[in-house]
Amino acid sequence: MNLLIWGLGTGIVFGFLLQKGRVLRYDKQLGALRLQDMTIVKFMFSTILVGMVGIYLLHDLGLISLKLKATVLGGNIVGGLIFGIGWGLVGYCPGTSLGAIGEGRVDAFWGILGMLFGAGAYAELYPQLKASVLTWGDYGKITLPQLLGINHWLIVVVVFVLALVMFRWFEKKGL
Repeated sequence: MNLLIWGLGTGIVFGFLLQKGRVLRYDKQLGALRLQDMTIVKFMFSTILVGMVGIYLLHDLGLISLKLKATVLGGNIVGGLIFGIGWGLVGYCPGTSLGAIGEGRVDAFWGILGMLFGAGAYAELYPQLKASVLTWGDYGKITLPQLLGINHWLIVVVVFVLALVMFRWFEKKGL
């Protein structure tokens, strides 16, 4: 029960930040897809950075253990293409479509329908996918630091520096 409360609390905070960051707006979604407005890219990258630090800190403190999923290029590539096509057609990604519905934007309903249809199709096709697409480029349960043979904090620092450079460049370009 305690984990459910934490999940609900962090979900509410994340939804609040999505709304305050204006990433639920259709014009921001379209601007990101057209590479004219990097608000969403900056928000996503910031979320990744916070997640990297949080997960590795909690892991190093012994408060959590990592439960890795296998890196399977076939599934990532096919899933990423389907995700991108859906985002391009609807103008919302899954998280922002739910937030947009919360703001009263009924056009985001199509994104939610797409998510439900996609989840159902995946569940129905899973046996065939497991024997084909989900075997292409299976690298097992690895992380980038393991692959490179370096400490995970070095990756975090490099990603932070890259983020600062990227954010600065976006601001100079007015993106």
